[in-house]
Amino acid sequence: MSERGALRARLDLLAREVAKFGAVGAVGLLVNIAVFNLLRHTTDLQVVRASVLATFVAILCNYVGFRYWTYRDRDKTGRTRELTLFLLFSAAGAVIENGVLYLATYGFDWNSPVQSNVFKILGIGIATLFRFWSYRTWVFKALPAEAPPAETPSAATPPAEEAARSAERFLEQRRPAETVEPDPVRH
Repeated sequence: MSERGALRARLDLLAREVAKFGAVGAVGLLVNIAVFNLLRHTTDLQVVRASVLATFVAILCNYVGFRYWTYRDRDKTGRTRELTLFLLFSAAGAVIENGVLYLATYGFDWNSPVQSNVFKILGIGIATLFRFWSYRTWVFKALPAEAPPAETPSAATPPAEEAARSAERFLEQRRPAETVEPDPVRH
């Protein structure tokens, strides 16, 4: 496969992963907002406390979607490690998400229902970028590739060395088929 074809295949896989992550995230967003508004309007919980509880309900919902749909083809051998990392990175995302709401509510006194929902959603958006990166990088690790062809660098190859090899292959493809020998120097 050409380098351009390989790049296109990787981008297609990434696009599918982003779409699945987004679909699960959309369900999580609906759960998060629904639980948040339910708690906010039916209990005496403060805004940020209601948001934190809603976030953790959505996190549990998202784990099921990520593990059994988005990342179902990923390594399943270390479930305890996976769940621990998922909860750790989800908690970091919850801090980001609810930190935005906290700042809006207590820093700027923007506490109306509409303002709370706007800043809740803004926080979710920022935290989602962090979660996507951390889940795909650390939590749901890709299975090791099958034995790579001789020409493809292994996963252990440092990125700089892999880039150098790619550049060499690129230059070799663009060299003229014939090489012209220089005239010998006359004495």
